[in-house]
Amino acid sequence: MKNQLGNMMKQAQAMQENMKAAQAELANMEVIGQSGAGMVEVVMTCRHDVRKVTIDPALMQDDKEVLEDLIAAAINDAVRKAEKTAEEKMSGLTAGLNIPGLNLGL
Repeated sequence: MKNQLGNMMKQAQAMQENMKAAQAELANMEVIGQSGAGMVEVVMTCRHDVRKVTIDPALMQDDKEVLEDLIAAAINDAVRKAEKTAEEKMSGLTAGLNIPGLNLGL
């Protein structure tokens, strides 16, 4: 029993270290959200930090509300992609670990 507990503690510590490394990697990983068939692009990290917004000059002639909607849609697309990327990255860390009572609902 004592050996099992020691193994579980080692697994938990290794998983914690791997998760910290993965979070650091995700902070620098970028995704691109788009809307309007690519006329608006948002570059965002998986920590949801927006790094760049690109707007096709043709949109500057459109209604302000259309442009605002396209920017919001591109940001939402980037957020969904960032969350999916983070979920995939983090779920791989717990694969194969059998730690009773540990449920990492991401």
